[in-house]
Amino acid sequence: MDEDIASQDGIPPEPLITPIEARALDEKLLARVIHLNVLTIVILSRGKCGLSKGVTRYLMAMTTADLLVVISDLVLRQIPIVYWETFIFLRIIPVCNVHAVLLYAAYDCSVWFTVMFTFDRFVAIRCQNLKYCTERTAAVVLGTVAVLSCLKNIFWYFLLSGKYQLSNIPWFCTASSAVELSVAWTTVEFSSHILTPVIPFVVILLLNALTISQVLVASRARKRLRSRNSGDSSKDPEMENRRKSIILLLVVSANFIVLWLVFVVHTVWMRLFYFSSAHPPLTMWDLGYMLQLLSCCTNTALYVLTQRKFREQMREMVKFPFTCIMRETIRNEM
Repeated sequence: MDEDIASQDGIPPEPLITPIEARALDEKLLARVIHLNVLTIVILSRGKCGLSKGVTRYLMAMTTADLLVVISDLVLRQIPIVYWETFIFLRIIPVCNVHAVLLYAAYDCSVWFTVMFTFDRFVAIRCQNLKYCTERTAAVVLGTVAVLSCLKNIFWYFLLSGKYQLSNIPWFCTASSAVELSVAWTTVEFSSHILTPVIPFVVILLLNALTISQVLVASRARKRLRSRNSGDSSKDPEMENRRKSIILLLVVSANFIVLWLVFVVHTVWMRLFYFSSAHPPLTMWDLGYMLQLLSCCTNTALYVLTQRKFREQMREMVKFPFTCIMRETIRNEM
């Protein structure tokens, strides 16, 4: 009733929170996301989570890439857009094309590290005789993916200018209309969207389907063999390890698939728009972009939910400052 009266008088209803409060909330959330990613990297680097060294390298690389995305996109890109009055000087600093190369390379690393982790678990379960799932192999694979991601995105340095547009659009650097209508722009943009995230999306779905089918077949065969030989119904340590590995794999993969789904659909829809009149709604881009960024902020929660030793290590890390303070206080009192 009050809202109807307010609208009749021409007075808009008051927002739930003011823009200043919204900005303060965004800054607090951003700070917590960065802290959690850094905490996750520190915990994994200690190697006390009960994971193999190869798996630990993959998880550390994925978390580091996500942290770089958060810094290069949310901190270095979104904050100047929100506070454009303060960062208006960026319009005259020619670094946007360098920023674009680093940002899109970080995105590619985040996505393809997830793909390579999925492939590593696929090989570990289906091809156990291969000596692929080692720490050395993981380091070589991750290094190769990082280098290729940088080389793939170096084209943006030459296609985009160094000036910022300070607007929330996919290509946030200025580019001339001649460049945007050129064959080179169309080729690079199309291949960029196909390589990230369409192909990873399909590859992860395929590898997970094959991995799950192999685990189900192997678990049934092993149960029949154990019951036939000894009739033992106790827990099988081998199957327990496989179960934990598959849970971690599926949670990480499902997180990527669910949070990137809207962005992938929007990307494919935009490509099809050139051949039809159906244009995807703008809200779909906003939602896909938001969920895409959210996928870079969920690693800590995933590891806490799936890894008991990770929870224990996090608990110790949180308690550590208070333990040091208590020890120092007791020492001073003595």
